[in-house]
Amino acid sequence: MKLKFMREFDGDLEKLPKREVEGAVQFREFDSMKKLAVVANVLGGVLMIILMIPLFNPLFTAAAHNDPFYFARNMLILVAVYLASVPIHELLHASCFREEVYFFTYLKKGMAFVVGTESMSKARFVFMSILPNIVFGFIPYIAYFAFGLPVWFGFFGAIAIGSGAGDYINIYNALRQVPKGGLCYMSGMHSYWYMPDNLGKK
Repeated sequence: MKLKFMREFDGDLEKLPKREVEGAVQFREFDSMKKLAVVANVLGGVLMIILMIPLFNPLFTAAAHNDPFYFARNMLILVAVYLASVPIHELLHASCFREEVYFFTYLKKGMAFVVGTESMSKARFVFMSILPNIVFGFIPYIAYFAFGLPVWFGFFGAIAIGSGAGDYINIYNALRQVPKGGLCYMSGMHSYWYMPDNLGKK
């Protein structure tokens, strides 16, 4: 991995790294960041609500009977840990690249993201997409119930799982659209696939 930290992203999609492969097929996906954001936010919000429902009872029970500051303390820890996890989430994506990968911040939208244009197998593309959500989402959420960890752990996992909605859309597209043996790559805000045996690079 050769990580390159870029200037603050200004919203101009034409400035994102791009690559062309002769005959490559663009994923059937949303044609604008705005549409993707709307769908991902709705999907992520629904996931968060569902996953948080089992967490509210222990949260408020502990706050009411044991520690009046339990709620505030857990929420402060949750916010701090989540904010710290945002850039690390993207670095986990980046760790799955073997060549150059570009790290962007987009503070105006409160986000960060990485773009890499190298080819990767469908399996590595899916793993790259899901890895941060496993580390920050599913593992903490399951660990909260399995080991009786502080309740902020469960909320953090729930929020991280929901925040990965955009990644799940990419995974769904790859699994449904990329044929066996196909290679995937990113270009700008879009993802593409091609068959290496009969397509050449430009």
